[in-house]
Amino acid sequence: MTRIVRGALLQASWTGDKKSMIDKHVSYLEKAAQAGAQIMCFQELFYGPYFCQVQDPKFYEYTEPMPDGPTVKLMQEQAKKHKMVLVVPMYEEDNTGVYYNTAAVIDADGSYLGKYRKTHIPHINGFWEKFYFKPGNLGYPVFNTAVGKVGVYICYDRHFPEGPRMLGLHGAEIIFIPSATSRGLSMHLWEIEQRAHAIFNGVFVGTINRIGVEPEIGANDFYGSSYFCDPRGQYVPDLTTGDGKASDTKEQMIVCELDFDKIREVRNTWQFYRDRRPEMYGDISNPMAS
Repeated sequence: MTRIVRGALLQASWTGDKKSMIDKHVSYLEKAAQAGAQIMCFQELFYGPYFCQVQDPKFYEYTEPMPDGPTVKLMQEQAKKHKMVLVVPMYEEDNTGVYYNTAAVIDADGSYLGKYRKTHIPHINGFWEKFYFKPGNLGYPVFNTAVGKVGVYICYDRHFPEGPRMLGLHGAEIIFIPSATSRGLSMHLWEIEQRAHAIFNGVFVGTINRIGVEPEIGANDFYGSSYFCDPRGQYVPDLTTGDGKASDTKEQMIVCELDFDKIREVRNTWQFYRDRRPEMYGDISNPMAS
């Protein structure tokens, strides 16, 4: 039997406050459900601005405990209502003063399956993330959802190939990569790295970027261009527009049909897992190697 999974991604502009941002996403969830989506992922730190453009402790107020905070509880209700798997990137408070850039994974029956914490934390001009986040410490979990096996990687993580390989080895069929990426140095990498992760690991990738400028925070211009790609690295067309990528200037939700049978087909063609030589890769895990 063919395994077709209908997935949705939302690149959303900042509304100016947390409540209206959450309300916007709930509204789009309804639209995604009407379009038949079975799994949906939001952008990095979905209910806030990308505050890492500045260093200001007032943004610690955006943290919530996970899974016991109000936003996860709300999204559990929404997942159950729409029978949809949700990947929900948030600002997590683990303890007072201990905060993570995290994504919750919620199954289609509303059950909380777990979370991924962003592993690689940048600290450069316009991306002052070490001021806000502790590096993730949960490894690379894969979540067995109603639609398949789901892994998560977040934004700057995507520059490091080791994580998607770990997720693939752990059984992931699709990896979601929510991001906040601005125009400039990394734009061409957006078209290369994440499609390469799909190819090297024989998985689907769904990647989201924020959109527009958040002038009250900084000058970063987020360029959208969200997309799904298949295990060959090919764009999956949006069901409404037929385009392989979302706009680079406008808020947009895309909904795509993902043929999970392609995973077996591609892996049986390109035997990357069979032909790995992990005994030759020792220096990868050697902190003294550079």
